[in-house]
Amino acid sequence: MAMTMSAAPALTLRDDGSRHLWLLVGLGLLAGAAAAGYALAIAEVEALFVTLALITCVAVLFDFRIGAVVLVMMLPAADTPFVPHALMGITGLNPINLLLGGTLFAYLLRGRLQGAGHFLPPRLAWMYIAPILLGGVLGMSHVDDIVPYFYENEIVKFTNAFGYLRDMMIRPLIMVAVTLVFAAAVARSKKPERFIVLIALSVWVIVLIQLGYIAASGVHLGALASARARTFFDAIGIHANDLGRLYVVAYAPLLFVWWETKQQTLKTFLFVTMGVMTFALLLTFSRGAFVGFLLVNLWMLAWKFNAKSVSLALLAIAVAALIMPGAVYNRVSVGFDTGQADAVSAGRIDGIWLPLLPEALNSPLWGNGLSSIMWSYAMETGSMMTVGHPHNAYLEALLDTGVLGLGLMLAFFWHVWQGFRKLGSNAYLSPELRGYFQGATAALLAFLVTGMAGSSLRPTAEATYLWLAIGMMYGISARRPNP
Repeated sequence: MAMTMSAAPALTLRDDGSRHLWLLVGLGLLAGAAAAGYALAIAEVEALFVTLALITCVAVLFDFRIGAVVLVMMLPAADTPFVPHALMGITGLNPINLLLGGTLFAYLLRGRLQGAGHFLPPRLAWMYIAPILLGGVLGMSHVDDIVPYFYENEIVKFTNAFGYLRDMMIRPLIMVAVTLVFAAAVARSKKPERFIVLIALSVWVIVLIQLGYIAASGVHLGALASARARTFFDAIGIHANDLGRLYVVAYAPLLFVWWETKQQTLKTFLFVTMGVMTFALLLTFSRGAFVGFLLVNLWMLAWKFNAKSVSLALLAIAVAALIMPGAVYNRVSVGFDTGQADAVSAGRIDGIWLPLLPEALNSPLWGNGLSSIMWSYAMETGSMMTVGHPHNAYLEALLDTGVLGLGLMLAFFWHVWQGFRKLGSNAYLSPELRGYFQGATAALLAFLVTGMAGSSLRPTAEATYLWLAIGMMYGISARRPNP
């Protein structure tokens, strides 16, 4: 997709369905009342979520962008217990999926898509989605080969090929679908800069969940920094390292917007948001996140290098050195006293990466299927740590989708990098939008670097804000000069 302001027809809508709007609203209200009554009868608390989702879906009929706004606010907390993963005993029936379906329906209703390529960019389809679909098809025949440990400890929630495809292939692509809906909303917005505030507000959702959980648990700072506490945040649905990377990717665009904007209210709001986010990031004690945070700030310093930026950087370093708790230094220096790379990597090299490397030779071109680590020879023989992830985004992509899949995904992220860079220097955009895309390049850089020790090239929770930036990129690129 060309990154120019002239790509006008990409996400254009027509109002062919407007004459039937009130009829559909009435039917929607009746369906909502019936569903709420049914849910109250059999599900009690779950009725609240069903009713709210259906009411929002009715509101979305007036403007699909309402759905996009709510999805952005809900997406960071999608894996937490606060957003049910199933309603009325139906796996996959959850508020996000209900709202996404309603928003897509409203988008189609209010103006039919003018060709699939306009809503789904071809490079996204062939470079990114296609390898994931192929990996899912290849892996579905290995469900019975998964090491029993993953079933016995309920790490996987499926027992057949359909459940495998649902959890390993379809569920991650929900984030891509939300990205496309968000892109459509941005393309139809008169002031897309407002979505930056929405994104910043959504950060507060996960920050408050994390800080509230820490306060309720009464855990001490030293205990939180220990290696044994890496799974402390699993109770809120996200690993400490993943939570840290989530904050890094969210922080980067907001940092550049803060630098570029001349609106004092926005600048103050972003400053407070980034301060709280940085504090929450520190409490994850994720070394990978610390590296990503450092990279983002160095990128900022290099891009905006002048006396002001250097002075602020030196001031920030001095303040950090004074107030940084000793637990952070202890966490960062783990393994360095041994002089062994494996100890610094927390056992990843000898315990995961080296035993898994031979698996890549089984099917070097197109891989062994999504999450193939669960039926790998190294896992079966116990010659590696019992983990469900290779702790290296590139090794995972190589094992699961082969050289072709890894190459296509990296080509897609190169396309994204070019899009961010082009929009970050587009003189026709507002300073806030230019700053947002400049920060998005820093977020992408941090994401790719920290992927060496974790994460995934496939859509995951910690990449939420990267995908929102991708949606913003496609949306801005598809706008008319006077939307």
